[in-house]
Amino acid sequence: MIDMKARTKKFTIDCSYLCSKLPISREFNAYVNQLLRCSSSVGANYSASQRAKSAADFINKLKIVEEEADESCFFLEIILEINKEQDLKIEIEKLLKESNEILAIVVASIKTAKNNLNK
Repeated sequence: MIDMKARTKKFTIDCSYLCSKLPISREFNAYVNQLLRCSSSVGANYSASQRAKSAADFINKLKIVEEEADESCFFLEIILEINKEQDLKIEIEKLLKESNEILAIVVASIKTAKNNLNK
């Protein structure tokens, strides 16, 4: 099983590769830029969470990952809807599935960390 730091880094890179394959146009540019920002934030903030100074800092950093993973889901859904390239549809769906899985794992981790903090 791949560890979460590597998994979030791979997600960032895979989103970057997808964005490089999308058309350069007014319709796509805003969504591509947003996806690049939020997907890279998923990887960067998860990495930062592993160096948290306290449990509260860890939870705070994971909350940022949660927000950015959710935003990644949103922009992947938008790109999936407006994309006309059938070749990219499977790749986008795969990334959407991965972003949803990362989101679910992070939400569960936040819940566990909060429970441990309250003990």
